[in-house]
Amino acid sequence: MSKRSKSADRVFVLQKVQPALLGLMDGSVSTLAPLFAAAGLTHNTHKTFFVGLAASVGAGISMGLAEALSDDGKVTGRGEPIMRGVIVGLGTGLGGMLHTFPFLMNNLPAALRIAYVVVAVELLSIALIRFRFMKTPLLTTIVQVIIGGGIVFAVGIWLGTLGAGE
Repeated sequence: MSKRSKSADRVFVLQKVQPALLGLMDGSVSTLAPLFAAAGLTHNTHKTFFVGLAASVGAGISMGLAEALSDDGKVTGRGEPIMRGVIVGLGTGLGGMLHTFPFLMNNLPAALRIAYVVVAVELLSIALIRFRFMKTPLLTTIVQVIIGGGIVFAVGIWLGTLGAGE
């Protein structure tokens, strides 16, 4: 691989993959607690879906703005701030919505089971992306992502159960 090709790969990872991964990680993890707490509190798929939708859209906007306003990219080489913000925002929204979509069903136990599987696939995908592009050792990244996601997931279940008085 030529020096130019390595440099182009580095820029691609820094300006596209890293913001997308940041957004996907944030959306996948930060929306777990409100979504599963809502499921436990309401026992209603429709209401749970809208909590997940609100959390995903809100987090996407917040993360997109935070990334776009964090720096102009000139000093860090991270690229155009608007583009980074769009990538992070869309990644965050997508990450939150993937495990929210099952709550479009009217069957809460089935929606929860599907959402649990989707969360596991999301976390594993994040670990694989980190392994592939960030060169993080696979076992290390799987453990980090699963533990972090698992903690937030457990907090959401616990708060939903606590709030419902069960």
